[in-house]
Amino acid sequence: MRAAAVLMLGGALAALAAPGDVRADPAPSARDVERGKERVRRQAAEVGRTKARLAQARGELERLSAGSALAVERYHGEVVRLVRARAAYQAVQARLAEAGRRVEAAKAELAVFAAAAYRTGGGNAWPAVVAGHGGPQGFMDRAAMAEMLARQRAGALQKVQAAVYVAEVFHRQARAAYDEQRTATQRAEAAKRSAEAAVARQNEAVRRLKSRKGVLEKRLGIARAKAAELERARENALKQVPVSIPVSKGPVTNSPSSKGPVTKGTAPGRTLSASRRGAIVARAALRWLGTPYSWGGGNANGPTYGIAHGSRIHGFDCSGLALYAWDKAGVRLDHWTGTQWTSGPRVPLRRMIQGDLVFFAHNTSNPSTIHHVGIYIGRGRMVEAPYTGGRVRISSIWRNGLIGAVRPAG
Repeated sequence: MRAAAVLMLGGALAALAAPGDVRADPAPSARDVERGKERVRRQAAEVGRTKARLAQARGELERLSAGSALAVERYHGEVVRLVRARAAYQAVQARLAEAGRRVEAAKAELAVFAAAAYRTGGGNAWPAVVAGHGGPQGFMDRAAMAEMLARQRAGALQKVQAAVYVAEVFHRQARAAYDEQRTATQRAEAAKRSAEAAVARQNEAVRRLKSRKGVLEKRLGIARAKAAELERARENALKQVPVSIPVSKGPVTNSPSSKGPVTKGTAPGRTLSASRRGAIVARAALRWLGTPYSWGGGNANGPTYGIAHGSRIHGFDCSGLALYAWDKAGVRLDHWTGTQWTSGPRVPLRRMIQGDLVFFAHNTSNPSTIHHVGIYIGRGRMVEAPYTGGRVRISSIWRNGLIGAVRPAG
């Protein structure tokens, strides 16, 4: 299929040598090439937009990750405080249980003492006074001792009950602190889960954008390869087409005053018609399709490194391509659109032929504002070195700034 396209391209380009014959662009056509480049531009723009979205998504992921890390650390802190609150609550519970046991023990001891006192006469004092050991005095001593012991046990019981009350207060406080800390921990855990879920979602968004970027970059590579293949097909076909230029009939003269340009490879004195000469110019320009634009680049021998921002680019600028192409027809031009505009007679746009130079200006009523030149190849199209970042291409002449056409003379 590619070979067939090359053959078609070669056949179409061969027709450029025919006098006055203006044919459509050879296959692949200029429109095909431009469409391929347009696809590259669109897909490159989409890759750029996706890269921007990916960078934004990664920035958001970093922000969410930092927030998630903070939420996790807060959760860890609440867990530590919860463990401490639980331990404090359990310790107070143990103190409360111990105080309760002491109260019960004191109560039991007091009950035993009361029972013993009753058995020894606490119920009817007079028999104890008469019959008891030591008589009345012994009874009084025993009664005093019993009262002292009773008071001591009652005091001890009050102290234990006070300790129980304090323990109950601590228990309530510890319980409230524990419940509050457990709630805080639950809130922290919920915040942690929410932050981690947000990070997971953003990670997925970044993964999708990376995948999309990969797909678009792959498509862009394919589009670039196809566009380059179209340009190579045109270039290879042009190289394979033999240059066969019939010369005009008439007496051969070696006089230095012979009119008309002398073409390379043509015997001195043999001149070419305008159409033959224009065909040579057009073919010479078409040979360099796809060559990079280089500001100040190009001379009679072909592409060169330019100047300033073109100093590292090997290629042509617009006037450099024009002077190269016309040199192949034996006409020497300056590397400047200013003198190229005055290098020959003006040509009405409706009567242009291949090879004519087409000029563009900022102000079409003022030739001093001319800024661009292309080489006409027929059917409203030209070969041009367009602008920095572009490549030699075929494009329409019908655009803003078209000021006129010139046919350089020898």
